[in-house]
Amino acid sequence: MAKRKIIEIDEDLCTGCGACVTSCAEGALQIVDGKAKVVNEVFCDGLGACIGECPTGALKIIEREAPEFDEKAVEEHLGHNKHAKKEPIGVEPCGCPSNNPMVLTASSGKEHHGRHGGAKAEELPPELTNWPVQWRLVSPSMPFFKGKDLLIAADCVPFAYRDFHGRFLEGKPVIIGCPKLDDAGGFLEKLTAIFKDATPKSITLAIMEVPCCGGLKKIVDEAVRRSGKTIPVSTTVVGIEGQILRSG
Repeated sequence: MAKRKIIEIDEDLCTGCGACVTSCAEGALQIVDGKAKVVNEVFCDGLGACIGECPTGALKIIEREAPEFDEKAVEEHLGHNKHAKKEPIGVEPCGCPSNNPMVLTASSGKEHHGRHGGAKAEELPPELTNWPVQWRLVSPSMPFFKGKDLLIAADCVPFAYRDFHGRFLEGKPVIIGCPKLDDAGGFLEKLTAIFKDATPKSITLAIMEVPCCGGLKKIVDEAVRRSGKTIPVSTTVVGIEGQILRSG
């Protein structure tokens, strides 16, 4: 192996926000166990497009012995090779029945509008209108996203914010995920496909105040850009003590 330029990641500085993953066009980076990792050195071109997106300075370009950058391998890795076998977006290889789409109607009764103010939680019906909700299980072809006001939530938000259903979920289909522990590249690909196919009317993004949740905003913004659609995005940040910190 010859010496060449390649990315190096300081795991002590890495927060796992996923910003570098979405900025790497070659798909060389993934979040693994909460940290950014180079999945295969032949995918890294050593140009450092990911460096400027890192909020903590965890990435840098060094020169060392490494396998040569392989453009053909990158194409196959990204699924651009027409002969490469790839599961359709939204199809889970496990065949899990949880990805069977269901439209729920629990929140359709107008007589319940505004019922979250002062009512006992156990007396309130849920506001969930779609199933599944996890990003790995949803598909662009599922009918409940088309032209709707879509909620995308970090999966910690419903646990931190007591009235998640009343404040965020009412009348909106939802997609949940974690920008730190999930495959950020796959999450980005899935959202891009949904935005292209379903063209949501708007997106409400609910994230936590922790640094890694900023990665979800980057994923959503980049997915909107890649979709080529004009979709307004509003972001609400929830504190770990359950308060709304910012909204708009």
